[in-house]
Amino acid sequence: MARIAGVNIPSNKRVLISLRYIYGIGPAKARDICAVLGIADDKRVNQLSDDEILKIRELIDRDYRVEGDLRREVAMNVKRLVDLGCYRGLRHRKGLPVRGQRTHTNARTRKGKAVAIAGKKKVAR
Repeated sequence: MARIAGVNIPSNKRVLISLRYIYGIGPAKARDICAVLGIADDKRVNQLSDDEILKIRELIDRDYRVEGDLRREVAMNVKRLVDLGCYRGLRHRKGLPVRGQRTHTNARTRKGKAVAIAGKKKVAR
């Protein structure tokens, strides 16, 4: 297993897929990294030489903000919005969707599991 940016990336997968295990690197950035270093798209991590792994590690450290630094930056951005008390900050604080999605139905990912309201059943008379 290769260790890049503090993450053990799987060695039996292609380099393009394995790089995505690093927080902050998606399909486009993984493709760019491989293109800059001249690594073939179908090459697997366990086929990489130590020199190639070192080049990947150095390129990511130098040119990309990933893992801890990126997580810290995102958390600080959210904290800034919450401290300002702006609309987006209030939505973050309440745990509701921030980007204008409906909440009458759906939004279960942000709101959590539905809670039944007591005394709502119709009484048969």
